[in-house]
Amino acid sequence: MPNAFKLKTKTAVGTTLTSVYTVPATTTTVMIGAVLANILASQIEVDVKIVTASSAGENADDVYLVKDLPIPNGSSFELIEGKVVLETGDIVKVESDTASSLDVALSVLEQS
Repeated sequence: MPNAFKLKTKTAVGTTLTSVYTVPATTTTVMIGAVLANILASQIEVDVKIVTASSAGENADDVYLVKDLPIPNGSSFELIEGKVVLETGDIVKVESDTASSLDVALSVLEQS
């Protein structure tokens, strides 16, 4: 099973839930880092959500990792203190309460 460290980024995320990363087919991913950066001159509030590919079973619920997290102007927030395991088809999505206000960097380890 080959392993590959990858960086996934999205810039100027706004008020629509936006996909940052989708786990590829036949892959399990470990999310090992997530940095959320406010690129505006005023505070924003941020959501990070995992949308699962499963429709039944123990991991079939879409869940927020954080909801309405305030990030002061010019600041960033390191979201992941542990690890989050994602399965094939799972999607990490982000949203801000303000247009074009958020940069996101995810560090992942893909195992296929």
